[in-house]
Amino acid sequence: MSDNRVKTGVDGLDEMLQGGFPENHIVVLMGSFGTGKTTFGLQYLIEGLKNGESCMFISLEEDRESITKNAASYGWNLEKAIETKKLGLFKLEPSDAKTTVTRIKSDLPKFIKTFGAKRVVIDSVSLLNMMFTDDTERRSNLFNLCQLLRSTGATALLTAEVRDDNPRSSRDGLAEYTADGVVLLQSDENRDGGEVQLTIRVLKMRRTSHSRRVKPYSISDKGITVHAGADVF
Repeated sequence: MSDNRVKTGVDGLDEMLQGGFPENHIVVLMGSFGTGKTTFGLQYLIEGLKNGESCMFISLEEDRESITKNAASYGWNLEKAIETKKLGLFKLEPSDAKTTVTRIKSDLPKFIKTFGAKRVVIDSVSLLNMMFTDDTERRSNLFNLCQLLRSTGATALLTAEVRDDNPRSSRDGLAEYTADGVVLLQSDENRDGGEVQLTIRVLKMRRTSHSRRVKPYSISDKGITVHAGADVF
């Protein structure tokens, strides 16, 4: 295994991870609505594009136009990267469930390799899992997806929704077991009912030591910044 690190592009987080995600890892980014999962995914790809890497964003939620607009609000221009084929932006239709999953199994690894993608983001894996009614099917599908992604050599980030009753678990409780790493984004209201505090923690990251501390982060018009020097009160 190489010790190469893939910088996340999120200031402060790379510090917590001793330089970034280990190469070829599959990392699940969990969080509730509004914690910035999609923004994080885009920021991760922007970092790759800056380094001249080919990247791929597979969305099950938003269409291409809303993704490029979302990115533009942080000053990230995706159009040029799409035109020059450095960025592949694809929308999968969850309504067309079985076809989508069959296509993923047969086409995805070849597709990623042909494209030469070093970084892949799937937003969100929770929607992919909702295509299956049965837990066993969900589990084997997610396991297969992770195996397929690993076989491409890319470093992948999968976003996942958390459960309302347990914000430390993904909606189906599966994603965190199949992945190499889990990063949790949380939004907590202060005890006095004041402003919402956003916090990040690395719950797991195989083959590397990492900070387990809970750190505050903020989302500005430049994207996400983790305040690694600060502690959460």
